[in-house]
Amino acid sequence: MTALFNSIIFGPVNSRRLGVSLGVNLLPAHGKFCNFDCIYCECGWNAENHNDKILPTREQVRQALEQKLQEMQQSQLPDAITFSGNGEPTLHPEFFEIINDTIALRDKYAPYSKVCVLSNATNLSDKNVFEALQKIDKPILKIDSAFELSAQLINQPQGKYAVAEIVKQMQRFNGKFTLQTLFLRGTSNHQTFDNSSPEEVEKWLQIVQQTQPREIMIYTINRDTPSEKLQKLTKEELENIAQKIAAINTWGATVQISE
Repeated sequence: MTALFNSIIFGPVNSRRLGVSLGVNLLPAHGKFCNFDCIYCECGWNAENHNDKILPTREQVRQALEQKLQEMQQSQLPDAITFSGNGEPTLHPEFFEIINDTIALRDKYAPYSKVCVLSNATNLSDKNVFEALQKIDKPILKIDSAFELSAQLINQPQGKYAVAEIVKQMQRFNGKFTLQTLFLRGTSNHQTFDNSSPEEVEKWLQIVQQTQPREIMIYTINRDTPSEKLQKLTKEELENIAQKIAAINTWGATVQISE
């Protein structure tokens, strides 16, 4: 069963990839707001969650985050303050300003916490979004397939999307980002796909070489998905992909595997 995050601040949760992570949801509390409609999204289909379109204000986010960080002074501070939530966080019109507020609050209350953003990388051409992501500790940018058809089947972008353009924008980070890819196989729109096939992985590795991210996160399904026609990869399959990365990893990227 898929689920939404019903508050601005959620967690902390024990993240597979980020440790003790305090979540920040810049999207509606009771609706999904995203320019992707990924077949594996834990928040469900876009069409199912359109009733709530109200975004939290910059001040509401700042106050909620400050209150939570103050509370956590008495217990365990987070390893990460992570923007994810009910859709694509960079769609928020005050994203740049909110990131500035978050960095200031982090510096005041949790100086060892990393500010992270999980993004589908579609808004990197926006000057404010790009500058905001350059300021944080860990911009985590997604590409699930190097092939246009597979990307359409898996991510179902709601507007113009071209893998080559995303790669071009990622190259502007000069390696100072994390590349995130979810590997799976299944059926979408009556077409089968497998982004872990030899052809898919070979093409994807070309993107890895072109962008040379400092960290690469590869993982597979771990939560309920809106589509029932999906299959997760095994640990061995993910490790095989990691070995292929190691064979080309001349720049010393860190590779993280999550089942």
